[in-house]
Amino acid sequence: MQALKETNFHFPQQTGFYRGKVRDVYYFQDKLALVATDRISAFDVVLPRAIPYKGQVLNQIAASFLEATASVVPNWVLRHPAPNVTIGRQCETFKVEMVIRGYLAGHAWREYSAGKRTLCGVPMPNGLQENDPFPEPIITPTTKAAEGHDEDISREEILRQGIVSEEDYLQLEAYTRALFQKGSELAAERGLILVDTKYEFGKADGILYVIDEIHTPDSSRFFYSEGYEERQKNQQPQRQLSKEFVRQWLIENGFQGKDGQQVPEMTDAKVTEISQRYIELYEQLLGKKFSPQDYASQPHTLQETIAANIF
Repeated sequence: MQALKETNFHFPQQTGFYRGKVRDVYYFQDKLALVATDRISAFDVVLPRAIPYKGQVLNQIAASFLEATASVVPNWVLRHPAPNVTIGRQCETFKVEMVIRGYLAGHAWREYSAGKRTLCGVPMPNGLQENDPFPEPIITPTTKAAEGHDEDISREEILRQGIVSEEDYLQLEAYTRALFQKGSELAAERGLILVDTKYEFGKADGILYVIDEIHTPDSSRFFYSEGYEERQKNQQPQRQLSKEFVRQWLIENGFQGKDGQQVPEMTDAKVTEISQRYIELYEQLLGKKFSPQDYASQPHTLQETIAANIF
């Protein structure tokens, strides 16, 4: 299996290019073309090997959820001409990521187990165990770093620093809660619990849009509904659909993105295992079989597809 690690296209009317941790973005006047590559990141570090079909998996999951939530919150998408390409409106991006948590898991649990009872200025009640639900979902924003680590930040600090206006921020919070509610309902239809997720937003022509991907295994955590209560009662780990299995493998091998730490060797077997897990995530979340397309050996096909759909 080949992986699409990066693209290096040049279009006649292209106005800019940005390579993110896992996406290559081509800018054109009022539109952009986002290519979901097979790069994979964890702890804000791009890992040395790409994962075959990961980009297609995430882009198609995001496409499905963006379509399903379009009546709840407007989104940036215009069309999806290829499994790992999205054409959309070019928006002025807000410099925060809106993280919302319905359950005490992941980063929130790590902070909680270290004795902290406030996260991003939001109090967390005493007496919870890992993976318990919060009384109601909490919003715990992070800064959106161009490079390096995103950092936790409170609503108060966002407003104090003028990162987002109060009017826009209140709308971001309302959209975040509405998306999480709809996402939770869609997940329940698939026998899943939407545990936590993050949303990014932007503005174009005065309209606020949700941008990038939503409700994918890279941006979200899902538990299986079946057996959740029993596992909590017995203090057992939850069965989950997310990228957490990659993070756990890295942690077990001494890597959490800290200075001086080395990424463990990613063997062919490990890369294949991760790829298969992503395909499993796709099929569980969307309820249909994954149909891979090989763009890694034919990148010109992607270039032609973007050109045909952007102009």
